[in-house]
Amino acid sequence: MTATAPAAPDARTGPGPRGRASGGGGPRRASFAFTLVVLGVLLVVSATAGMAIGSVHVPPGEVWGIVTHALGADWSEPTWSRARETIVLDVRAPRVLLGVVTGAGLSVVGAALQALVRNPLAEPYLLGVSSGAALGAVCVIVLGVGVFGALSLSVAAFAGALLALVVVYVTARAGGRITSVRLVLSGVAVAAVLTAVVDLLLLTSGTGDQARAVLAWTLGGLGGVRWAGLWLPAAALLLGIGVLLVQARSLNLLLSGEEAAATMGLDVARFRARMFVLLSLVTGVMVAATGPIGFVGLMLPHMVRVLVGGDHRRVLPTAALGGAVFLVWADIAARTVAAPMEIPVGVLTALCGGPFFLCLMRRDARRATDRGVG
Repeated sequence: MTATAPAAPDARTGPGPRGRASGGGGPRRASFAFTLVVLGVLLVVSATAGMAIGSVHVPPGEVWGIVTHALGADWSEPTWSRARETIVLDVRAPRVLLGVVTGAGLSVVGAALQALVRNPLAEPYLLGVSSGAALGAVCVIVLGVGVFGALSLSVAAFAGALLALVVVYVTARAGGRITSVRLVLSGVAVAAVLTAVVDLLLLTSGTGDQARAVLAWTLGGLGGVRWAGLWLPAAALLLGIGVLLVQARSLNLLLSGEEAAATMGLDVARFRARMFVLLSLVTGVMVAATGPIGFVGLMLPHMVRVLVGGDHRRVLPTAALGGAVFLVWADIAARTVAAPMEIPVGVLTALCGGPFFLCLMRRDARRATDRGVG
C-alpha cells in the first residue's frame, strides 16, 4: 500500500512560481485570517474555562479579575478569597499554559513530520518518537543521572526522541519507497521495544513509590506543573514554530516529491536531517514536561488542512492554535469526567485519536485500491 502524502498545496496556496507562492487570492487570505481570529477567541475562552472549572468553581469574571490584578491592573477592589487566588494563579494557570504550549507544539511537530516523510500517518506518538523521549526521561528519573542539572530530563528526552526517529525512518526507508504500512509498523515496533525497556527500568527501580510516579507520568498529564517549569517548553515551542515558518516553503516543496524538491534547489537529505533534530528537540522537551500524549500531532494537522489548505505558512500557525485549544479542553475533561478522580489526559487523547487513525488507514487503503483498479 503506497503512502498518500498530505494534500499538496494547490495553485492558490502552494509553492511554485512567484504568483502562486504569494499566498493566493483575497478570499483565501480572508478565510485564513478569519480562521486565526476564531481560533484565537476560542483559545481565550478555553483558557478562561480551564482556570474556572474544577472542584472549586471560580466564575469567569473573577478569574480575569484575579489574573489582571496579578498583572498589576487595579481596575477594581479584590473581592475574592486568598484560597481562590491561589487556585487560579498557582494551580490552574500554569496547568492551562502548559496545555496551550504542549498542544501547540505537538500539533506543529505532527504537521512538519507528515511533510518530511510525505506520509499522512506520521505523528510523534505513532512513530515511536514520544516513546524514545519517554525512555530518555525515565533513565534520568530512575537512574538518577543529572549531568546537565535541571536540564537533564529534557536533554535525555531529546536524545531518546532523535534516536527513535532516526531508527524508524531508516527502517521504513529500507528497500526504497516509504509506505504507510512500513512506516507505521516500524514506529510500532520501535515503540514496543522502547516501552519494554521503560517497563524493565520501572520493575527494577529501587522503590515502589518511584515506579508508581513514573508510571503515572508515562500516561501523560498536565498536573503538578509550576511556573518555573514552563519556560523551557515555551522556549522550545517558539523556537520550533519560528524555524518551521522560515522553512515553510521547503516543507511545501517536499510535498511535491524529493526529486521535484531537489530540482527546485532543496538539499533534501540535509534539510530533513536538520528538521529531524529540531522536531526531536521540541518533542523531547514536551514529553519531559508532560509525559507522552498521543495523537494530537495526528488529528490537528489533518483538521486544519481542511480549513486553510496545504500551505505550511498557514497550516503551522493554525495547527498551533487548534492544538492548544484541543489539549486545554482535553485536560478540562480529564479533570471533570470522573471527578474527584483525574483521568490522565493521554488516555483521553488516545480515545479520540485511535478512531481517527483507523479512519485515516481506511481512507488510505481505499485510495490505494482505487488507484490499483484504475
